[in-house]
Amino acid sequence: MSVASTTPAQIEAPRTVAVVSWKAPIIFGIFTVLFALLPLFASREGATTFRLASGDAFFTVPDIVLPSTATAWISVVLLAAATAFAVFLANARRRTPLWLVVVYVAALLIGFLAWAAAGATLPMVGLLGGALALATPLIFGALGGVIGERAGVVNIAIEAQLLAGAFSAAIAASAAGTPWAGLVAAMGAGMLVALVLGVFTITYFVDQVIVGVVLNVLVIGLTTFLFRQVLAPNTETLNSPDTFTAVPIPFLSEIPVIGPILFRQSFIVYLMYFVVALVWFGLYRTRWGLRLRAVGEHPQAADTVGIKVLATRYRAILLAGAVAGLGGAFYTLVAVPRFNQEMTAGAGFIALAAVIFGKWDPIKATLAALLFGFATNLQGVLSVIGSPVPSQFMLMLPYVVTIFAVAGLVGKSRAPAADGEPYIKS
Repeated sequence: MSVASTTPAQIEAPRTVAVVSWKAPIIFGIFTVLFALLPLFASREGATTFRLASGDAFFTVPDIVLPSTATAWISVVLLAAATAFAVFLANARRRTPLWLVVVYVAALLIGFLAWAAAGATLPMVGLLGGALALATPLIFGALGGVIGERAGVVNIAIEAQLLAGAFSAAIAASAAGTPWAGLVAAMGAGMLVALVLGVFTITYFVDQVIVGVVLNVLVIGLTTFLFRQVLAPNTETLNSPDTFTAVPIPFLSEIPVIGPILFRQSFIVYLMYFVVALVWFGLYRTRWGLRLRAVGEHPQAADTVGIKVLATRYRAILLAGAVAGLGGAFYTLVAVPRFNQEMTAGAGFIALAAVIFGKWDPIKATLAALLFGFATNLQGVLSVIGSPVPSQFMLMLPYVVTIFAVAGLVGKSRAPAADGEPYIKS
């Protein structure tokens, strides 16, 4: 049959095949089976008390007491139901909704906590408040990653910016006698690391991942050397900074449950609330944010309408460095009143994972960082109450959560189109 004699009805339109992701159902199934082994082979007697009250709230919230083994089995049933529903959605070529992931994680956490803390009392206000504090540097680092990558620069050097911020904050606050000087110095140190990253990647087109890795190694080596040669012999004058203490906000801090968690924190945590809102507003509600996202998606098109691509990327990466530097200041001005070598312990890479898990969105990246902070604080709380979970596993927990969250639960995620690509003006 000739092409001329072919009728439109005989020409088949190309078929669109929906891409089905089985990652979430598979991860759900693995965690359900692993969790079911706990009450099956290690059943625990007694009940777990979830303490929600704090000392000076407006009114007292009663404790919640749950039977450990029964709660664990109920959680197994709920997890199995969520897994089956996720399988059904995948078979129907539908995406696993976020609410199902939230329900699954909540059921898993409640069941695990009820089993792990059998016969003990879990201070939920302390657990969640501590998780928020531990997540603060991760949130600052993740926001720095979001800003940089939205402009098309992969910020692998978050770890270096956090560590440089912590080091500079300790010295400046010790020398000046005020933590405010440390806060400013931390921002400057983060910007300096970001400037080096920008010069090599934006101006000289060096591979962004390689430069980021080299900067991480460089800053770790440099701060370790200076710690041993300068800070250790002069601890009283250069490594004893004044710190930001917790400042309760009147009225808000007395709200039951929520108040002690959110509003009895240090100034840096309150600053984090403001920065998260400001970054979100700036990215999605301002001309600056529109131009920055345009540079990260299609720099050539942005250039044709008069946007200065290189200048925009420089400004973005410097701002990202300043934000990440604030996260580094948390370590020496809030958490520990001195600088210790390699004290960030890979937090920059967890923050980078939060950027991916949060799909390059400031709010979602913040929620991801909170999840990792909760996992970090959980291992400390369970160790204190004498949980039978091996301490080695609890130390692994934050990193295990990071791996599974990024690999299994992130779903379909697309980075900015020009992320990691140098822009060479034609």
